[in-house]
Amino acid sequence: MGVDADVDSCAGARGAHEGILRRQSARESAARTYARALPIVPVRARGLTIEGADGRRYLDCLSGAGTLALGHNHPVVLEAIRRVLDSGAPLHVLDLATPVKDAFTTELFSTLPPGLADRARVQFCGPAGTDAVEAAFKLVRAATGRTGLLAFTGAYHGMTAGSLDASGHAADVRVARLPFPQDYRCPFGTGGDRGAELAARWTESVLDDVKSGVPLPAGMVLEPVQGEGGVIPAPDAWMRRMRRITEARSIPLIADEIQTGVGRTGTFWAVEHSGVTPDVMVLSKAIGGSLPLAVVVYRDDLDVWEPGAHAGTFRGNQLAMAAGTATLAYVREHGLAERAAALGARMLSQLRQLAAEFPIIGDVRGRGLMIGVELVQPGAESGAGPGDQGTDVEVFPGPAGGGPLPVAPELAAAVQRECLRRGLIVELGGRRRSVVRLLPPLTISDEQAVAVLDRLADAVTAVARGHTGGRPHATHCERAG
Repeated sequence: MGVDADVDSCAGARGAHEGILRRQSARESAARTYARALPIVPVRARGLTIEGADGRRYLDCLSGAGTLALGHNHPVVLEAIRRVLDSGAPLHVLDLATPVKDAFTTELFSTLPPGLADRARVQFCGPAGTDAVEAAFKLVRAATGRTGLLAFTGAYHGMTAGSLDASGHAADVRVARLPFPQDYRCPFGTGGDRGAELAARWTESVLDDVKSGVPLPAGMVLEPVQGEGGVIPAPDAWMRRMRRITEARSIPLIADEIQTGVGRTGTFWAVEHSGVTPDVMVLSKAIGGSLPLAVVVYRDDLDVWEPGAHAGTFRGNQLAMAAGTATLAYVREHGLAERAAALGARMLSQLRQLAAEFPIIGDVRGRGLMIGVELVQPGAESGAGPGDQGTDVEVFPGPAGGGPLPVAPELAAAVQRECLRRGLIVELGGRRRSVVRLLPPLTISDEQAVAVLDRLADAVTAVARGHTGGRPHATHCERAG
């Protein structure tokens, strides 16, 4: 009797799960993204764990695309929200001052790089990160009287018109694009310090050559670690060079910390790795404690806006401010940035051991708990990607190491599917979505990190086995005994 009841219950759960997915597919826009690769229906969540409507449990290393610094439904976040709800405070206040907003601003300013916090202003924007990017662009244009912007290849700054123009996949380019330094796919074929130096020299040349076609811009926007671009950390020396270049030419430097902020990369703000103090920081995701919130923080001398020059009906999200205050304070008080640095370094080391075993992994990179694993076509000719006719080696000899292998988006998608089968949620990014990305909450335990890496390793093993068609490799669990 009990077994029959359990079977009926499971069948009912699966039916409800499938019905919800079917109705979503029929009703929602074709623009939906995560739902296509992750056909799950979350009904409960806590920390790293999500439970689906079908009764399955998953380890969530997507974390709302980096939004959930403390994971799902952290007690301090829930308590902060309940306090506001139980207090009778208004939930919608436009840009009026409230005790909740005052507490959030005070906590936020206490975490900012000292060189910025001492003379900062904050602008509350619409609730999404792209709104903060748009506001930052408007701000520097108003302050400088100039219109152009500098951005970098591989960048992602949002999906509204101005932020999309500054992103790497823009179709109608109205922003000057500069090379972003990276080791594995260096645009100059060198990588390392030499690649970063060449990228910096190119930037100086574009700005100082009167025939470059790029007039003095209103600002430069960059990510200290490119996220959607494939988890590419900017070299610290290159970041400092960008700061000197922009400062010498009175170009405001905008740091996009929407995904890198609040401890994610191993410091509270990713610019702290290099010691750079930007003129403007755009913040969202984790600062709202899982609820929508976005702000621009900038030097007070840039504050030239007239009243109403940038506004938004939902810039006064009280619940998000309360949740954000609790999150910022918890990360600061519990040293979660330092924890992310230490745990992330261990995870990167273990993933590099995995890469040494499986040729389908071309590169492992990241900073803190922002980690990327790039999938490639093993055995293919280096440097020849889809639609690429290759390089004339007589004129353009490749790097000594042979260069990177072509990206393998189909293998990355297969790894993502195999991860989901094993109860692990991961995101894809990078060029042609060939990079498996890990963005676990900063509260992930050592034991949970082991489970994440075990499941990912087994997924890679399964995909490598299917790709080579040769003798099956032992799974990660079998290798570990």
